Amino acid sequence: MALIITDECINCDVCEPECPNEAISAGEEIYEIDPAKCTECVGHYDEPQCQLVCPVDCIPQDDNNMETQEELEAKYEQLTGKKIA
Repeated sequence: MALIITDECINCDVCEPECPNEAISAGEEIYEIDPAKCTECVGHYDEPQCQLVCPVDCIPQDDNNMETQEELEAKYEQLTGKKIA
């Protein structure tokens, strides 16, 4: 599933540059994650980088965008044009 940024976000700017899929961008009030681009870093890293750097722990999984590991891998391949080894 994709991740989501909650309203606990303090706009610290550390998550956006960590996203390898450029799924994170500044919203009107807080940063937002585009679920169509979020693979939870599958294909790039072992765990979501935005969650690792977030100082307030405001990036949980988005229950409204449930995806299996296989779906995340397929999304990675679609976004990057690369196969997961």
